[in-house]
Amino acid sequence: MRLGWIKVVTFVSVMTLAGCSTISGWFMDDEEIEIRTLQPIESQFTANRLWSDNLTGGVDKFYSRLRPAVAYDKVFAASRQGIVAAYELESGKQVWKRDLAFYPNDKWYSFITNMWSNGISAKISGGITVIYETVFFGSENGEVFALDVNTGETKWTSKVRGEIIASPAVDENVVLVNTGSGALFALDASTGKQLWLFESDVPALSLRGISAPVAANGGALVGTATGKLVVNILGSGQTAWEQTISAPSGATELERIVDIDSQPLVVGPNVYVISFDGTLASVELRSGRVIWKREYNSYRRLGIDGNSLYVTDKNSNIYSIDRRNGVEMWSQSSLKKRNLTSPESIGKYIVVGDKYGFLHWLDKTDGKIVSRMDIGGDDEDEGIYVAPVAFGNKLYTQTRDGELIAIEVPII
Repeated sequence: MRLGWIKVVTFVSVMTLAGCSTISGWFMDDEEIEIRTLQPIESQFTANRLWSDNLTGGVDKFYSRLRPAVAYDKVFAASRQGIVAAYELESGKQVWKRDLAFYPNDKWYSFITNMWSNGISAKISGGITVIYETVFFGSENGEVFALDVNTGETKWTSKVRGEIIASPAVDENVVLVNTGSGALFALDASTGKQLWLFESDVPALSLRGISAPVAANGGALVGTATGKLVVNILGSGQTAWEQTISAPSGATELERIVDIDSQPLVVGPNVYVISFDGTLASVELRSGRVIWKREYNSYRRLGIDGNSLYVTDKNSNIYSIDRRNGVEMWSQSSLKKRNLTSPESIGKYIVVGDKYGFLHWLDKTDGKIVSRMDIGGDDEDEGIYVAPVAFGNKLYTQTRDGELIAIEVPII
């Protein structure tokens, strides 16, 4: 009898030492285990965690492109629930914090709301843009916010038609806000007053996502759900040109999805754009003439460094492409199906995050993975869902459960 107890205790001890991954493996199929298993690497450096803070609620399981922003010696971050905060870059000390969640005065609603102390979600989703000493962002409710960069006080709010699920663009005192309804709004950056409106068609079936607009060289650039790149004159809204990047084809609505959900990338006289169905294009900014096209598919933002474009495709393969001619220089497929973020350039490397809470650094010259960091949260609900922000030798990244983390990279 005593021997039996020893066997049981020994079995439990071994399983405990083996860790949760062994136990959780019982509930995974072979494909999931293969995706979760990372290949060994020869690490060239170790990144250090500097500080962290939690923004209540994070983004949970919702689609979101909420990403930290660095400006004015601060890092700014938000949660879907309604927390917006500013922190000192080095220390992580909180400079200010706003709670934009809704707390009704009505007694019945107050009773319900008080059951959840965080209030009714503000549904912040549009990403953060910081310029003109103002923090700009939007919500799924169609609200546009402008907060003072130093105090967090509200400068103005404005209401537009449609969900805002991409970051605004700001230039020449104009705020561009793209919405899920196919409408691109231009607002006065000082007052929030609407200046002009451009509307594009939205197919019966499209992705849950929209292109973040770009304001550059006097133009307002945006990708559409119909596979077009459109440029409007920033001051008037008049369409300068539009170019079809990818045309619908196939027998079903699913096969005909051609959304451009990534932000156009303007580099000098050219703009680079990628569609979900498989077209990466270089387009002349002045005329809209297509310079070259290649077959890559993505809904993630393109990365750039010098003459190299970096693409994370929809299956989480990573590519380096010569932006001058579209020639592929290398590819990295060992992180396939880990739901990688857009690539972010930092020194000699690009870095991507994944849904299991890992950051991966890749050498820009050959795509080799040279370092890796587990920031915690093996659960997919806690992983990294949006590209980290690089500033000098530091990264600022945000997890689904609301943790904002500052990381120092010793070698860049």
